[in-house]
Amino acid sequence: MGNVIRGSIGNANNNTGNDNTLIKEVDALMTIQDYPCSDVSEPFFKMGEKLSIISQEASWWKVRSSRTGKENYIPHSHVAKVYHGWLFEGVIRQKAEELLLMPGNRVGSFLVRESTSARGVYSLSVKHRQIKHYRIFRLDNSWYYISPRLTFQCLEDMINHYSDAADGLCCVLTSPCLSGTFPTLLSTMHTPPVTMRRHFDWRNVDSRQLIGTENPDPTESSDNMVSYGVRNSMATYMSLSDTDAAARNSSRKKKSRSMYALPDSLDCLDYHDQFD
Repeated sequence: MGNVIRGSIGNANNNTGNDNTLIKEVDALMTIQDYPCSDVSEPFFKMGEKLSIISQEASWWKVRSSRTGKENYIPHSHVAKVYHGWLFEGVIRQKAEELLLMPGNRVGSFLVRESTSARGVYSLSVKHRQIKHYRIFRLDNSWYYISPRLTFQCLEDMINHYSDAADGLCCVLTSPCLSGTFPTLLSTMHTPPVTMRRHFDWRNVDSRQLIGTENPDPTESSDNMVSYGVRNSMATYMSLSDTDAAARNSSRKKKSRSMYALPDSLDCLDYHDQFD
């Protein structure tokens, strides 16, 4: 998953040929619906239940229930992969709301879910008076943001920041969804590279600040109103644009010379025959 998590948790899709590697990368599974359906029999896995992975067999997981300690099989379609307690893979918007509304969650309970249709696209879902959803955008330089005035090098930094201050969200993030069955957030030993601008207005931004990268350490204070991650991305884009423009101009000049070059001897050209 690239720089989604500091230290990289890996990309599960790249390890489909090696089940053991895949299992090590997934912290746990969580049931997203009862299995089997209550219409068929009494479910032995309840929705929102944490499952420890024993093995993977075709489209089934062999798991152990954290609630009962019993082992059994459950299909892939009934579970979500969970990384670091709060990053969910295989959860749609509606299912995220159902999980966050379950008993055991409180105001500020949250999860980050990866899109089921687009790899690498994320949303933050938070429990407040109602469930709030925030789209997480990704810059070309792989930095993440919800608001463009505040960029983060990885999702872990983003979660740690919003766990300290709401800073535009509906509330402070308090605990991962159903955190009673998951370990608490890992605290970082460093200050995350965050640039905060509480009163931001594009009309007040000097255009020279948009592409300046004179502050390579994003943890240092700066008078620049635009965060380092945004400036770095824009500078890279403009650099590539300038290179492409220069190449096009060079190509035009070459074509111009070839189209309008005069012959060595003008005596051989009959203007009337050529243009009349």
